Amino acid sequence: MNIIDGGVTAPKGFKAAGVACGIKKNNRKDLAIVCSEDTAVASGVFTTNVVKGHSLQVSMEHIKNGFARAIVINSGNANACVGETGYKDAKEMAELTAELLQCDAQDILVNSTGVIGTKLNMPSVRSGIRSAVNALSSEGGSDAEEAIMTTDLMPKEIAVDIELQGETIRIGGIAKGSGMIHPNMATMISIITTDANISRSLLDKALKQCVKKTFNRVSVDGDTSVCDSVFVLANGFADNDAIVKEDYEYSKFVDAMMFVCTYLARLVAKDGEGATKLIEIKVDGASDESDAYKVVSTVAKSPLVKTTIFGEDANWGRIFTAVGYSGASFDPNLTDIYIGDILVCRNGSAANFDEAAVKEIMKKKEIVIKINLKKGKVSDRIWTCDFSYDYVKINGSYRS
Repeated sequence: MNIIDGGVTAPKGFKAAGVACGIKKNNRKDLAIVCSEDTAVASGVFTTNVVKGHSLQVSMEHIKNGFARAIVINSGNANACVGETGYKDAKEMAELTAELLQCDAQDILVNSTGVIGTKLNMPSVRSGIRSAVNALSSEGGSDAEEAIMTTDLMPKEIAVDIELQGETIRIGGIAKGSGMIHPNMATMISIITTDANISRSLLDKALKQCVKKTFNRVSVDGDTSVCDSVFVLANGFADNDAIVKEDYEYSKFVDAMMFVCTYLARLVAKDGEGATKLIEIKVDGASDESDAYKVVSTVAKSPLVKTTIFGEDANWGRIFTAVGYSGASFDPNLTDIYIGDILVCRNGSAANFDEAAVKEIMKKKEIVIKINLKKGKVSDRIWTCDFSYDYVKINGSYRS
């Protein structure tokens, strides 16, 4: 597998564009289109929040047929919780895009991200869609990535190629997300493209398998929003023999998609609002998957854990306390905790460790916390970030 340039337009037959149409201030890009030259097999994973944005609702309906031609996304406005108007506007976004691309509106997926409860400025959106369609190019992946960002400070895009059945297969991806992030999808949107020829059922299975271990293992602040989605389009332009069974070729495809999703998910955590550190929390020795997930999830969203890491304080008791109220079944008297490679808690009690050495680990931009429950053989991990003063500043004035 090789990392290559191009993001979502690295695979054959994909074009993209990102334009500014006036939804955001200061002429920042705010409308993106990612398009396949021909209809692609499509799948998606969506937020579990009962409240769902109107654009997301339209995508959830359209993707049921298993195919898509393009995805149109605006940022700066979530198009959520505005009544029937929001749904009609989302349908119009799909219909206008379809008209310009000369395809069926059912083959257009839609999403929106930004402030909840404000109606879309549809004259601006219409203008943006027309401009984006005219600007579509095989070099437009980075522009599309920029156009879906909200409070993000860094772009998130990646592409790889692999050899399958004697053909070169490419997988590309972009993502946005910085706040309101927690497993079961969060305020993040990702688009993955591939020129692989793969059945819809296996594409869907691969996506869900990858999302479970990547995008659903990211937590910034414990909140889950209403517009979250990961889309994948596979147009078959690589001309490989169709992947229709779970064999070696399918496994290679999944591994490559997992790499792409992992790369993007880590960047979402690293770019958490106000974040200064990327934190990976690992648990080993859990009795089952549920207990392992409870531990990593609870520690990741603990404000006290996140603030102690921001302050570079080796206060491992906060980690242990979060494990204790996670709801997982374990014996505190068996539990070990490591900060980096230093054991700070042995069998539920303070270990004899060098505070200065731990302090040096906590000064790093990337920190690993390891928890061993010594109860079973199941492991899990999650990525999160610290809580800084800037997180409060960003979210205290988000609408302004």
